[in-house]
Amino acid sequence: MEVLRPEMLSLLAIFLLSFSWQAFGSGSPSSSSSSGPFIGCLLSHSQPSHPISPAIYTPNNSSYSSVLQSYIRNLRFNTSTTHKPFLILTALHESHIQAAVLCAQKHNLQMKIRSGGHDYEGVSYVSEVEFFILDMFNLRSISIDAEKESAWVQAGATLGELYYRIAEKSKKHGFPAGVCPTVGVGGHFGGGGYGNMMRKYGLTVDSIVDARLVDVNGRILDRKSMGEDLFWAIRGGGAASFGVVVSYKIKLVRIPETVTLFRVVKTLEQNATDIVHTWMNVADKLDNNLFIRLIMDVANGTDGKNTGRATFNAMFLGDSETLVSVMSKSFPELDKLDNNLFIRLIMDVANGTEGKNTGRATFNAMFLGDSETLVSVMSKSFPELGVKKSDCNETTWLQSVLFWTNFPLGTADDVLLSRIPQTLTYLKRKSDYLKNPISKEGLEIIWKRLIELKAVILTFNPYGGRMSEIPADATPFPHRAGNLAKIQYAANWNATGKESTDYYINLTRLLYKYMTPFVSKNPREAFFNYKDLDLGITHNGKNSYWEGRIYGVKYFKGNFKRLVKIKTKVDPGNFFRNEQSIPPLP
Repeated sequence: MEVLRPEMLSLLAIFLLSFSWQAFGSGSPSSSSSSGPFIGCLLSHSQPSHPISPAIYTPNNSSYSSVLQSYIRNLRFNTSTTHKPFLILTALHESHIQAAVLCAQKHNLQMKIRSGGHDYEGVSYVSEVEFFILDMFNLRSISIDAEKESAWVQAGATLGELYYRIAEKSKKHGFPAGVCPTVGVGGHFGGGGYGNMMRKYGLTVDSIVDARLVDVNGRILDRKSMGEDLFWAIRGGGAASFGVVVSYKIKLVRIPETVTLFRVVKTLEQNATDIVHTWMNVADKLDNNLFIRLIMDVANGTDGKNTGRATFNAMFLGDSETLVSVMSKSFPELDKLDNNLFIRLIMDVANGTEGKNTGRATFNAMFLGDSETLVSVMSKSFPELGVKKSDCNETTWLQSVLFWTNFPLGTADDVLLSRIPQTLTYLKRKSDYLKNPISKEGLEIIWKRLIELKAVILTFNPYGGRMSEIPADATPFPHRAGNLAKIQYAANWNATGKESTDYYINLTRLLYKYMTPFVSKNPREAFFNYKDLDLGITHNGKNSYWEGRIYGVKYFKGNFKRLVKIKTKVDPGNFFRNEQSIPPLP
């Protein structure tokens, strides 16, 4: 069979893209004169053993919308007005990534790299300029070597898949990554992902020992060939700023066969302020095997449940003494009351006992050990919480992931292989770092603000332990010793439309503003994987360095300078770019 020449492939691609895209509305991809030549370039780089054409999706393809939407995890970016990519390349082989990098540079096109789609601001699949998505979800192989306590995992795998495959090979090993099983490995590892074993073992990036990366020249590099500088940068500095990581080699960690979990809830009426204050003084100093996450939010009344309510409004033409006498004799027979007495009955629904909003503190914990030992640790280090053995659940490490994701314990382990999130909502997230415990007076102010805003949740993840032992410059992730906890601000909503979106985003920003006196300063630090475009964006033009420095110092502190130097060396033309990427020097 005759092989098509590159120029013939280009013509074929132009023909395939010649149909109108007008049906996609204001959020549709705009037609570009470069689209046809770009596809022609991809096809010309296709290897016969690994054809690229099955991986190409344009808006003319009936599966385009489902492929685009299947990994959108924030409904804010799944609307008719959201800008769409002119093409999605669902790479099936490393050579497809190489082709995408080389052809996108040749045709000056922006490439967004998506692994799991959990980035909070949609940066991996949304852009204001013409762009295409390099989607990694097909590249998800996982190879476990339990004897050598290591594994190779491709960037498109999910955390749930990784955990399940580890447990298949060994009940004595795990990996210190996040608790949401549908998160993609690529973004999670590349940005310095964490989980509930970080006080024992540190972050994901602290256990990465090698990687395979496609660089700006289309070369496939490993740790040795890329050099230690680039290997340092892709472990927490936002790997998408430096290349396309195909896979990571990780070091597995040892875990006990039994772990213990508890969830204890306290309201303001149950002394939550004092207990939270104690948590802030001990959470980073507890046994390294113990991780206790604190969630502060708002609940209704005593139990928050709706109940029937009967209201009796009365007037009596006489004094109270006579009224009490009349009521004691006549109330059982309301139709035969004294003619001087009028009682109106109102029946409706009320909240709980009082119906008033109250502050609620939820303590979710995992202990790498049995419940008896955990109760002993808690009674010595944090007796104020009052944890009893009856509060505890002993289970496996794999089952513990289900607990943290709100699956019932006992759910089949293979639910971790599902790539469909339990819920999809509109959401906004922000982050902060806590350096010192907040006073009781400060906590009372925070409770007041939470009750005013109602719809925003504060989550505190404790540091200390191994997190304080690793130097701040060991990886790009700088938030180590000196941090008590990381804070996440979260708002979720289901109402559609700009008005609702603006309302809930504003609530989150207000709480962030109110927290200013209590968090880190100069800079006010932030966690890169809790992507927040409020901190600033780069337009990737002449001022990209100065724009990038604004958010870069908040995410990476002193490590930002080294990241910029590495970026300038390996990608001086700034091909690998997005709204919050690392810029090269001007």
